[in-house]
Amino acid sequence: MIIQDFEPRHIEEAMGIALSTYNYERKFTQALPEISGIPILKQLSENGLGVAAFEGEKMVGFLCSVEPFENAFRSTNVRGVFSPMGANGAVMENHGKIYAALYQAAAKKWVKAGALSHSICLYDHDEEAKQQLFRYGFGMRCMDAIRPMEPIDCASCDGYEFFELPKEDFAYVYPLHLALHEHYCSSPFFMNREPATQEEFLTFSEKERYFVAKKDGELCAYMEVSDEGETFVASGGVYRHITGAYCLPEHRGRGAYQNLLNFVINTLKAEGYTILGVDFESINPAGSGFWLKYFIAYTNSVVRRIDEWILTEKLL
Repeated sequence: MIIQDFEPRHIEEAMGIALSTYNYERKFTQALPEISGIPILKQLSENGLGVAAFEGEKMVGFLCSVEPFENAFRSTNVRGVFSPMGANGAVMENHGKIYAALYQAAAKKWVKAGALSHSICLYDHDEEAKQQLFRYGFGMRCMDAIRPMEPIDCASCDGYEFFELPKEDFAYVYPLHLALHEHYCSSPFFMNREPATQEEFLTFSEKERYFVAKKDGELCAYMEVSDEGETFVASGGVYRHITGAYCLPEHRGRGAYQNLLNFVINTLKAEGYTILGVDFESINPAGSGFWLKYFIAYTNSVVRRIDEWILTEKLL
């Protein structure tokens, strides 16, 4: 096996591998749409951070990443890189060994660029690649999931109101946003993201939609819905994505959040949308348990954090 730098001339072969791995995942997740290409490969082929594996003249795998970015995943104080969905793949034969060789070559580039947090988005059913990266010190961090825009089976709950907030009332969600930040900091989550100010919250919420649950005159839960998510399938005219969600602890287990989800689904379905997606951290027990009950996961993003001391060594 020969490892080469990933270049624009490799895009066509890489596209074939990427589409093959995507279509394999579609066998398990029927809500995933049919696609014909992955535009991000052109952009990633030009940053010098990707690698490709060859057996003779045939490409058998590739691993690319975005440019290094600071404050990786808004919860660490180090620079990170991320290989998004469609930016990596390998043929089925010797699948794990190919990923091992690809990561060894790519990680050398990433660390030389000062990136100490490495994240790679894999498909949920790519067990061989996940196991290989787990052996290399990765752990699961985030997941993407999807479902058809059909109501879930849940009993109604008395005493709650469900409705969509008008834009002029978005500020009422801000206390729940702060409560979500406190939840981020709790165990085993431990994600100390800086909470937005109310002004910042209202600014980035301008294009969002907020669906809420109210009990005894007070908002107790919300669901934020956007036009798109973070994968190349999380967009389009019939797709909508849940980008934020929180329910006060004292209102959990009463069916309120299931009914809020149904309200969102019924509202969006009446507007002609047919697919609903969500992304969430697997290290959030309450959140991941809820979403995996009603959505089908199609990606697992795995992360490795490298000790900063390596940057004091001479990197070949």
